Amino acid sequence: MTLCSITFQGELKHFLASDKDNGLIRIQLERRTSVKDLIEACGPPHTEVGALRIQGRPADFGHIVSPGEAIEVEPHSLPMNPFHATLLRPTPLNAHRFLVDVNVGKLAPLLRMLGFDTAYDWTWRDRTIADLAAREGRIVLTRDQGLLKRKKIVWGKFIWGRSPDKQLPEVLDFFGLTGPFALFSRCLRCNALLEEVDKSEIMHRLEPKTKRYFNRFQICPSCRRIFWRGSHHERMMRSIASMIGPSRLNTPLMEPSR
Repeated sequence: MTLCSITFQGELKHFLASDKDNGLIRIQLERRTSVKDLIEACGPPHTEVGALRIQGRPADFGHIVSPGEAIEVEPHSLPMNPFHATLLRPTPLNAHRFLVDVNVGKLAPLLRMLGFDTAYDWTWRDRTIADLAAREGRIVLTRDQGLLKRKKIVWGKFIWGRSPDKQLPEVLDFFGLTGPFALFSRCLRCNALLEEVDKSEIMHRLEPKTKRYFNRFQICPSCRRIFWRGSHHERMMRSIASMIGPSRLNTPLMEPSR
């Protein structure tokens, strides 16, 4: 007997070509293979798997599948906690640091608005993203299933939402990020933490009305962009509040310089 069975639970069934058998797939083993490779051959990236059981016992991704084995694959329990070591991910993270790829690129400034360290560059290829995620302990956010199947990517999430206003709450809810957030503490362009700057040091860069009506400023140490509380405050705050709910907001906006 060279068949084994895999049962996918919950949201993992959405990755399958068909879930008419309620997530149950019977596979003919033709070569020596790990359970990770077998799962991903069926569709779901390993980043979406929260727990594995083989013959009713917990297993890790390196388990070599034997004929006749029954494999149960479960999604993450929500909220997903990356700070907790598990059999599948024995090295936990110490912060929610994200890496956004180009197909969900509009998530980057939104997460930065909330204060999250979010790496993004539209020119990065999959290999660069995987290397950076592994080196810096980042959670990859993408709609590219192939990217999430790269072995170097330990932490990741497939984004189901197709628009930024759906994607942002999806990420917050998945990781249980309820705030309060460090709103507008990062440069939306560079991701660097903003620094307080004395008005006298940047006076030559300010428009006349800005010089007259505003006294508190911040600057990006990387791109030198200047931020202050300006006329777009209410509009941008309403935009963020409409996405994540007004109760999550806790800090006034600093308007970027033009």
